[in-house]
Amino acid sequence: MKAVFLDYDTVSSGDLDTASLKTAAGELELCEWDDAKTAARIHGAEIVLLNKVELSRELLEGAPALRLVAVAGTGTNNIDLAAARERGIAVCNVRGYCTSAVVQHVWGLILSLTQHVSDFDRLTRNGSWSKNEVLTVLSHPIRELHGRAFGVIGWGELGRAAARVAEAFGMRVLVADRPGGNPVPGRLGVERLLAESDIVSLHCPLTESTRGLIGARELELMKPDALLINTARGALVDGDALAAALKAGRLGGAGIDVFEPEPLLASDPLLDPDIPNLILTPHVAWAAQESRQRCLDEMAANIRDFIAGGRRSRVV
Repeated sequence: MKAVFLDYDTVSSGDLDTASLKTAAGELELCEWDDAKTAARIHGAEIVLLNKVELSRELLEGAPALRLVAVAGTGTNNIDLAAARERGIAVCNVRGYCTSAVVQHVWGLILSLTQHVSDFDRLTRNGSWSKNEVLTVLSHPIRELHGRAFGVIGWGELGRAAARVAEAFGMRVLVADRPGGNPVPGRLGVERLLAESDIVSLHCPLTESTRGLIGARELELMKPDALLINTARGALVDGDALAAALKAGRLGGAGIDVFEPEPLLASDPLLDPDIPNLILTPHVAWAAQESRQRCLDEMAANIRDFIAGGRRSRVV
């Protein structure tokens, strides 16, 4: 089969083993991301592999031989699924490949914010510690996590895994009802969870019910020293409202790895250097080498299963 990976450079810097993919896909071309070349690359291809490239209805209609789109990740919002379904094109994704990496990143953000790691690094390097030891050591509040409340919105694999680490720190775990869903015994409504949590970590998908889930009103419900962590989808959080809350001291801090759009625009309010206790990372929570290799191997398994007539990890 003729196969093309449209943006292989977005998942590998040359550090991954592609043997399983090449065995599964047959004649496989690994390409660097270039939207101007997408139409030509997929014309005649039977299998298309991609990460971030968008496949519109027009592009799919220009690929008459296309049988399968294999996505290097969980999200499929960059593909016109309706058009794929109409044309009999299968679409499969990969789930659960980066759980360990994302949880590490979540807690890296939490610990950096709680311990003020970058602030104390700066004060150590710029001579402040040498000039005034007492003021430097007590310049930023450090709080213990033990006994505090860790709120999770999105109780899937990632939310559960992040919560297990919270329990290891001695935190109480609070779980939100599914936004837009029915109440579940033992869980809290989103508003109550926001009000009671010391840390809120988002792990829900982006849907009509979750778009703009955390805005000005929701941020006002949170404790003034609470932390907000988002490694899920950028559009879950109103960036303008978050920037305003942090600048006004109505929120203790935030760690954000996902944005809308990506990359961040230069005009984005979250880039204001005067915002305190905010850590921004460029959507890298998933990007551990082991996670990326696991993703490729899962894509290969999806392709092998499709060729054999199966429906492994099928979205369409």
